[in-house]
Amino acid sequence: MSKLGLIIKREYMTRVTKKSFIIGTLLAPIGLAVYLLVIIGLSKYESGSELRVAVLDEAGMVKQLPDDKGVRYLASGDKTLDQLKEEVVEKQIDGVLRIPPLGNFQKKEHTVFYYSDDKLAPEKSMAIERKIAAKIRDFKVDSLQLNPKTLEMLDTEISIDPEKINGTGEDESKYTAGVGLAIGGIMTFLMFMMVLVYGQMVMRSVMEEKTSRIVEVMMSSVKPFELMLGKILGTGAVGLTQMIVWVILSGAVSFFIPLVMGVDATNMPTPADAPQLDPEQIQGEGMRIMAELSKQNWPLIIFSFIIFFLGGYFIYSSMFAAIGSAMGDDLGEGQSLVLPVTIPLILSFYIVSMAGWRNPDSGLMIFASMFPLFSPIAMPFRMAFNPPWWQVTLSLILVVLAAFFFVWLAGRIYRVGILLYGKKVTFREIGKWLFYKG
Repeated sequence: MSKLGLIIKREYMTRVTKKSFIIGTLLAPIGLAVYLLVIIGLSKYESGSELRVAVLDEAGMVKQLPDDKGVRYLASGDKTLDQLKEEVVEKQIDGVLRIPPLGNFQKKEHTVFYYSDDKLAPEKSMAIERKIAAKIRDFKVDSLQLNPKTLEMLDTEISIDPEKINGTGEDESKYTAGVGLAIGGIMTFLMFMMVLVYGQMVMRSVMEEKTSRIVEVMMSSVKPFELMLGKILGTGAVGLTQMIVWVILSGAVSFFIPLVMGVDATNMPTPADAPQLDPEQIQGEGMRIMAELSKQNWPLIIFSFIIFFLGGYFIYSSMFAAIGSAMGDDLGEGQSLVLPVTIPLILSFYIVSMAGWRNPDSGLMIFASMFPLFSPIAMPFRMAFNPPWWQVTLSLILVVLAAFFFVWLAGRIYRVGILLYGKKVTFREIGKWLFYKG
């Protein structure tokens, strides 16, 4: 086996056999399971006891309000406001809801008053507001002798269905943009996290060997460039192994949690007064979204994602390796070297988040998808919107060339910095290392 292969194998086996790696890899899905259990528990949790509210309807607009989840509405009868307040003081009821006359029908805002010394929870407050607003609307409709069915006919939902004039291929649907944003957003987030996490993993690996002086022994039998490249490839393989295990275990956890908890999507808690959804309509929407997903050019998207990930990983991990080799014993001072490396990565993520979601084909997004430091994040997002083939090809070529260039550049820095101890390094001095012979 070649020296590079031995370095990759050593880097991989050393890390995947560590107890910290095994425990961390297994604990992540367990953490996901705990998170899902907490979310399900919170969704079923009913905070507080039932709230007993006396309704004083001064104009007879709402009449009897049906009870809500956690709120019980009581008729005031012939009692006055003072009598009802006295019942609140005596703890017979929790509060009094006074609904004054509406007055002018043209007035859109109407204030009701709640009397109690206890604070009204925001959830219950919003539920009461929605309930009374619906009742007052019905009162206005009846008072103006309007036909409710006629009023419902005034509500119109508009959806844009794009149609092509020239060109071939299937027409887009109203789901095309939403599906594209979802796919692009997921790929962007995965790319950002994987490149950032694995790149910093390479930097920590370099720093550990430098501080422990193990690298001095290894440099006696292997070239610095081979050592750096082996660490990049070996650490990347460790990260991919961890990611594969996480995906498999997380999928298993996500599948078994609903079975264990007995969660039924049709019986999940819904907000008060939430509109009831038609199961057939939901199924139809789901089928149309699946049809839109099937239209995507998945082989090209997956292939491009892999190439851009590898390109982005090599670009940033090589820079992180160079920074790790230049860092001294004081990690606080070394953080100033890390910042210029992470800025392009973070900036590209913000460009996608701010500009990409508004218009994936804007001038800024086109530039970001071509610039090698931004393209590993920006172009996978645009892939879901079928950019011109020449832009994808040019971006792929540029990111591959940039990956070779930055690996070579990092190697020039690594060969000097890895054997330098006890000295604070500046960017000016790092620049000089690029021109050292040898």
